[in-house]
Amino acid sequence: MPHFFYHSPDTIEEALGLLEEHAEDGRPIAGGTALIVLMKQSLLDADHLIDLQRLPGLKGIRSEADGLHIGALTNHREVETSSLVKQAAPLLAEVYRRVATVRIRNVATVGGGLAHGDPAQDPPPGLIALNASVRLVSRKGERTLPVGELFRDYYETNIVPGELLTEVIVPVQAAGQRWTYLKFLPRTEDDYATVAVAASMQVSDGICSNLRVALGASGPTPVHARAVERELEGKTFGPEAVRRAAEAVGDEVNPLDDFRGSAGYKRDMAVVFTRRALERIFA
Repeated sequence: MPHFFYHSPDTIEEALGLLEEHAEDGRPIAGGTALIVLMKQSLLDADHLIDLQRLPGLKGIRSEADGLHIGALTNHREVETSSLVKQAAPLLAEVYRRVATVRIRNVATVGGGLAHGDPAQDPPPGLIALNASVRLVSRKGERTLPVGELFRDYYETNIVPGELLTEVIVPVQAAGQRWTYLKFLPRTEDDYATVAVAASMQVSDGICSNLRVALGASGPTPVHARAVERELEGKTFGPEAVRRAAEAVGDEVNPLDDFRGSAGYKRDMAVVFTRRALERIFA
């Protein structure tokens, strides 16, 4: 484990000052479930670790007019078990339930997971399917970014040096909105998926509307499958329409070869699991 300086700020302003001062060689740390592993494996260097756990106002889940506001330091287990989340955004509770193990979910934080930028994580597809956004704060001001625009490349995000992800904003799922989250696990239940699909939509008289589909483990970033949405939006839901829509995802994903499968195999599985997700959501 490399040597580093440890900082424990008491306020957001103090934390932002440290992030600005150490923009090139500093890293914020919350749960540390990913960051510490990368540092131990010498895959990431940080001369300064800025601990966020003492910062006020970054934990908890509350309901506001624009949806659920989930503090960045809220752990995965809290989202999974929250009655508020289960009622307002049940898809979100499900995707956080599927993350790793209970031990990890009790430590890993919502904000830390997103800032980590791992394209195989469970939450990003669900958050994209729910049209969620994140709030980013720096000493220069703040901005809100859709979760689908947060990720730039493999383990890279559009969070700029000096910025801190403070909360996730999730719109309430509409009454009658159908949803599902499927993932293919070739090994154990707590492993990363070969492919994962989150989808939500409304169906009235067999017509599909407000469809959102997103995939994980299918490229260097989570994939918002807009071509699938275009194929089905406003159309009668049926086997042929589902088949065409699912096949459209093959041109949107860009998977990598690894020990969970070749890129070609993963692309085929993305089509298969997108079809299964759409069939399940309609049924």
